[in-house]
Formats: sequence, C-alpha cells, structure tokens
Amino acid sequence: MPEPSFRPEDETAPPHPINWNLLTSHDLEQELLALNRWVNWLRLEYGLPASEVPPLWHRHPELLWELSALHLHWLSAYDAEQDGSAPFGWHRDFADARNRLRDWVAASGTRRDRDRPTRQTPWPGEEHSQEVVEQVIHDREADFIEFVLEQVQAREAAEDAFYANIDFETGEVRE
Repeated sequence: MPEPSFRPEDETAPPHPINWNLLTSHDLEQELLALNRWVNWLRLEYGLPASEVPPLWHRHPELLWELSALHLHWLSAYDAEQDGSAPFGWHRDFADARNRLRDWVAASGTRRDRDRPTRQTPWPGEEHSQEVVEQVIHDREADFIEFVLEQVQAREAAEDAFYANIDFETGEVRE
C-alpha cells in the first residue's frame, strides 16, 4: 500500500480554530474529511502507534479536539508567511501533544482492533444510562464514513429544527 502524501488544501483564508460545536452540517463534513486526511498522513509520516492515534479517534471527542488543535498548529507552523523557526515550535508542541494523546487513548479505552465509547463519570444527582459496549473494528474507513454521515445528519436535523422556529417576517425565533 503506497503511503499517502499530504498537501494542505488551497486555503482562501488563514488557518483558524475550529469549534466543532458550531459548524454547519456542510462545514462539519468538510472539516472532518480534511482532518481525517491529515491525521492519516500524520500517523504514517511519523509512524505513530495506535496508543497515540487509534483507528477510531473520530468517535472520541477528546481525541478529535486534540488532533484538530494539533492540525491547526501544523497548518500555522508550515504556512508560507510563517517565521522559519515555527516548525521547531510545532515539533516541541507535538511531543507534548503525543503525551496527551496517550493519556486520552488510555482513558478512552480505544485500541487498534477494538473500541468502546469513552466512559462518562456521573456526578451525584445525575442519571447514568451510558452503556459501554466494546466492539471489534472490522473496517476503519467504513466506520469513518458512517460516523461522518451520522454527524452530518444530526447537524442537519438540528439546523432544520432551528429554522423551523424562525418567523421569517420578523426574524424572531418562535418558542
């Protein structure tokens, strides 16, 4: 299998932080696909083990946010307008991020061949109904595609619900 090469997409604007909670369904899909390409390049380029970047990283928000921040840092460090020493800063921070990634992976319980949802610890007074079921990973790419489709559909449903409550004559949100 040939190793993928990674070229940043042509950017019309400088790299910017991504708040995964606020993206539109379309932007969510595009950002997930771009991050997935970069994470795949990163794990192969640096020979990262599954204890740092597991196959189902996308199903664990703590890993998604960490890898997203690392991606932004990489884009900024290797921007043509950046200072020549910026890549050294990225590599220093990458070493720190690898330690955090190992901690996140250990806490989440995801592995190279198996995955389970990250356990949530309920606080006193909270109901806890999370079922933690471990599953065997059969096809990582198929799972990623399924994940993206689920996330985009959920975001589209939220957008539709929001717009259904707007009075377009007044611009106000109905209750």
